[in-house]
Amino acid sequence: MYPSLFDSFFAPTRVIVVSEERLQAAEREARQSQLDAIDVRISELTKYRTQLSEDFKKLYPAQEDTVNE
Repeated sequence: MYPSLFDSFFAPTRVIVVSEERLQAAEREARQSQLDAIDVRISELTKYRTQLSEDFKKLYPAQEDTVNE
């Protein structure tokens, strides 16, 4: 019914052979995906910072000089 602990412990391992070109392509895709995610996050944070700065200037117009320093 259930595989024994002995069978699962000594089961043969799977070996997957991948060409160097496919490995490099996968690494390149992964890094490009990371870069894209970082670019999106930078854009979101920049928009958020701009909005927060505008809100701050509206709430505290006399303290504008201290924000820029």
